[in-house]
This record gives sequence, C-alpha cells and structure tokens, in this order.
Amino acid sequence: MRKLRKAGSLRPAQIILALDVDSLEGAMGFVDRLYPKIKIFKVGSHLFTAYGPRIIELIREKGAEVFLDLKYFDIPNTVAQAVGAAARHKVKMLTLHISGGKEMLEAAVAAAEAKAKEASLARPLLIGVTVLTSALAKSNDVLALAKMGIESGLDGIVCSAREAGILREKIKRDFLIITPGIRMDTSSADDQKRTATVEQAVKAGSDFLVIGRPILKADNPLAKTEELLGDLYGAGN
Repeated sequence: MRKLRKAGSLRPAQIILALDVDSLEGAMGFVDRLYPKIKIFKVGSHLFTAYGPRIIELIREKGAEVFLDLKYFDIPNTVAQAVGAAARHKVKMLTLHISGGKEMLEAAVAAAEAKAKEASLARPLLIGVTVLTSALAKSNDVLALAKMGIESGLDGIVCSAREAGILREKIKRDFLIITPGIRMDTSSADDQKRTATVEQAVKAGSDFLVIGRPILKADNPLAKTEELLGDLYGAGN
C-alpha cells in the first residue's frame, strides 16, 4: 500500500509533461512516444495560440488527458465563457490567476459546472495560479491567494515545492497541488527561480509534477521518463 500523502489521502503523485515545443508535429511526437507512461500533457499559451483546440483533440484521441495552462485572468464573464469552452473540449484541468479576484473565480467555477452538466461531461479541475515560478514571492502572499482560491471553489493550486508544505499545513481542506519547475537537481534552474527535484516536491505534498526540459531535451525522452517515474515511485508514493 502506498504511504499517505501530506494531503491526508492515498493519491499517488503523477507526472505532467509540459509540451513546450514549437510545432504540432513535435508535440504529438512526444505524446506518441511517452503515452501511457505519461498520461497528462500540458498545453500552454504558445502551443494553443499556434494550433488552437486541435492540439487538445489530438492528445485526447491518443487516449491522454490535457492540462490547459492558459492562466485565465479577465473580467468574470469573459473568464466564465473561456472556462465553459474549455469544459466542452473535455480538458482534465485548467489554470486561472487567483489574483483575478473572488468574483472571477466563482464565475469560473459556476461556468465549469454548468457546461459540464449541460454536455454530460466530467467538470474540468480548476487550478489557481498564485505566483509564477519565474518570480520571487513571499510565502504569506502565496498562502493568502491560495486560501482565497480554495474558498472560492477551486480544486487546486499551482505552487512551488517550497510553498506546498506550508499550504498543506495551513489550509485544512483536501485540495490538489500542481508543482512546476521540476528538475533532476536544482543546480540548473533556467528561467524558474523556485525549482525542486521529484523527491522534494512529493515530500512537500505535491500531487502533480510538471516536467518539461528534463524530458524534452533528453537524448532518450522515454528513458528519462522512466528514470523520473522511478524517482517518483521511490519518493513517498
């Protein structure tokens, strides 16, 4: 039996591959090679702007799930419409900026539930962004935003491993934590200032680990994925 997570559940952590590539062919090449070792793939603003919902459709046709990372931040009605559209495209989870405010977040939650019910689909998980991992942040700021997001009905929070433990301790609810900036070690952080290893993130209480460059730039992406999965399953899961 797997050990209890810091969230107090038996959820095993999962890897999400960030498809931070320039072409549709390149993105689907990684999906074809790595699914089902990796079951969730992140589509960000670069790939989505270039190819739109087509990339979501292709990933789902393969059998994999989509983490749509567009970080919605606008007036409540605009965000609600965008979230409703994402729900119709059957994404597993999506992101929005918590700093957009309680009204925006609640409108997004309501839209996700309404559109999913209307189409008899599972509601996408709504994940709040506190502070980007490329920025320096005070833990108190991250905690305040995270609390507001969870109280507004969000399913989870994006945060670095260094904040994950604090959120697990201070927010007395069951919620998901998605941690980007995962590296094999933290000696090379690239443009992200709050990186962590697989072991550090899992021990801090993360549920999903977003990994990009260590796999995308590897000589053998499948072998690197298997190595990271080995680290994951040995890190408290």
